[in-house]
Amino acid sequence: MSHRKPRTLAVLATLLLAAGAVHAADKLRWKVPNAFPSHLPALGDNVQLVADMLKGASDGQIQFKIFEPGNLVPPLELSDAVRDKTIDAGYTWLGYDAGKIPAAPLFSARPFGMEPWEYTSWWYEGGGRQLAEDVYGKRGIHPILCGITGPETAGWFRKEIKSMADLKGLKMRFAGLGGEVMQKAGASVTLLPGSEIFQALEKGAIDATEFAMPAVDQKLGFDKVAKFNYFPGWHQTYTAFHLIINKQVWDGLQPSSRALFDTACTAGVLRNLSKGEAIQGEVIRGFEAKGVTAQKVPPAMLKELKKISADVMAEQSARDDDFKRVYDSQEAFAKSYQIWKGLAYLPRDFDEQQ
Repeated sequence: MSHRKPRTLAVLATLLLAAGAVHAADKLRWKVPNAFPSHLPALGDNVQLVADMLKGASDGQIQFKIFEPGNLVPPLELSDAVRDKTIDAGYTWLGYDAGKIPAAPLFSARPFGMEPWEYTSWWYEGGGRQLAEDVYGKRGIHPILCGITGPETAGWFRKEIKSMADLKGLKMRFAGLGGEVMQKAGASVTLLPGSEIFQALEKGAIDATEFAMPAVDQKLGFDKVAKFNYFPGWHQTYTAFHLIINKQVWDGLQPSSRALFDTACTAGVLRNLSKGEAIQGEVIRGFEAKGVTAQKVPPAMLKELKKISADVMAEQSARDDDFKRVYDSQEAFAKSYQIWKGLAYLPRDFDEQQ
């Protein structure tokens, strides 16, 4: 017994230390507004998944009460509320901050940008995270990448779009840098939260809209009014979502709590991307029965839109130092990544090339 007792005590000490590590997390009960309705798949449901993981991993110490858009804070005002400490945290798309933080759209979505896994590589390994923490830290906010999805559709239109001339005077809901590109192309652009788009489309206040992926857009009823859905989503090749936390609150958390947030959000990124990719095919397959046509943006239009996008990026870079820093970082990373991508990945159309 004398030989076993020290080992028994050592085991008990290890178990107590492990239990202490779990309970070392702060006891948090946060009201967390969601910028997107929770019933929207791969868009509004991801934050609840992250909240559930945080609750389980912290043994109930960290709990979120998720609020639907507008029930606590208007979706377009989330970062202001976090900055002012009206709320401790929120789940949002940083592109909504473009008017206050010019570099914000680069962290959330940009025209002719990186693919989702390329973006996450830049965020975690290419300096993106540090840039976001610096840019948002100036406003008293700590951003954590917490979700990402693939390309959106290029938009839902009432009429067929065949050339750049068809964009002239078009009234369209558009967000982020892509909206600036469309304005330069001659469209009349307005930004509306998701909950207001269908009504505007149905009443004719807008002629077209972009918002998310097909599985999300059909939930909002766009396919009932606009019968032409265009691809690819040139304006948002990735759509990243962030959990934003008041920086003073973040800095005051225990290291174990901060680690749990990072871990849960990293898991949220993978789960979000996986779900978004899994559920689109069946939705598109059902377009024909609804009288919806899935069409490709003509190559000549994509070429012109890419040219206009480059002009927008250059103008923004000239106006804002932070925008230039982030944009230059993304471009440098993408250039390096293309060396790997061009050699390593199997071309999907190699049968047709032979």
